[in-house]
Amino acid sequence: MTTSTLGLLCGLLLTIAIVAGGFTGLLLAVVLGAGGYLIGGQIDGELDVRALARGRRG
Repeated sequence: MTTSTLGLLCGLLLTIAIVAGGFTGLLLAVVLGAGGYLIGGQIDGELDVRALARGRRG
């Protein structure tokens, strides 16, 4: 299991712990899961978050 996948799972589990249900909980799960995946990918070296944020300017 890569760190990015672990980050995704941690974000999703934290969301379940914080919000138990509803549409807002679903949106929060998606946002935190994506954030966890990006942080884990940055740590693993799979993703360059700075390059994603820079876009076409750099």
